[in-house]
Amino acid sequence: MKKAIALAAALALPASAAFAHAHLIKEIPSAKSSVKVAPSHLTLDFSEGVSLAFTGVTVTGPGKAHIKLKHASLAQGNDQKLIVPFAQKLKHGSYTVAWHALSTDGHRTHGSYSFSVK
Repeated sequence: MKKAIALAAALALPASAAFAHAHLIKEIPSAKSSVKVAPSHLTLDFSEGVSLAFTGVTVTGPGKAHIKLKHASLAQGNDQKLIVPFAQKLKHGSYTVAWHALSTDGHRTHGSYSFSVK
């Protein structure tokens, strides 16, 4: 019985460590969406807190043009919600958001998604 408990505990350790990363769980505009009104900012919700100094976003638009962004911030009292304002109005077309994050416990994650403006 002690061996079974020890084995179960050993198997659970890697799984719990994998959940310690800040994964993107919700984004506005959402992935694969098509919006009629150009958003003024992105909102990225992570599964755990992120370090603002080491978390960032790049956005490319139609023709792979780099979209200018203002300084990102964390929502007041919520280190899991990143707010990224656009420095310019988005035109009609497809946009790709590439993000990277450093969780408050030191794990790095990254990803990307796309949305379009009609």
